Amino acid sequence: MVAMSAFASAAPCQEFVDQAFAAENRGFANPKREDPESLVRFARAEVYELSPGAEFRDLFAGRLGAVGICGGYGRFQPAASLPCHFHQFDESITIVEGHALCLVQGKRYKVTGYDTAFVPEGRPHRFLNESNAPMAMIWVYAGGEPERTLVDPEYCDGTFPWPPDRSLV
Repeated sequence: MVAMSAFASAAPCQEFVDQAFAAENRGFANPKREDPESLVRFARAEVYELSPGAEFRDLFAGRLGAVGICGGYGRFQPAASLPCHFHQFDESITIVEGHALCLVQGKRYKVTGYDTAFVPEGRPHRFLNESNAPMAMIWVYAGGEPERTLVDPEYCDGTFPWPPDRSLV
């Protein structure tokens, strides 16, 4: 990191610091008043692909200083989707660009124009871009890090009952 500062001095100088800063794991406790704020620049956030044509950026999470909450941005190319999945926490998804089909445990919703879907903990769901233009979302989880448990797509479209009957396995 290079940090530049301006001071009222006739002889400004810079000093490089070679120091690693330790990450502090705060667990699920409430943030302390003295904890620092953090800022993630969208353009610099790591981009990763969760499935073909579905790129994501984590904007806040436990590893970035948040406690008990995480969220980010996802952009889906035409025909892109995440696999059917569920979480161990509630999720909120707002469509900020384009149109999406939201499948939640056999229910179908068309969402667009800042529509926001709330998916309770443990419900299989997925968002699909069935349009010819990109679709983007802002997502927020009530958990410290993004995690997904993948399940058969038939749980999202309602073909299979949820929860699955474990006695048949």
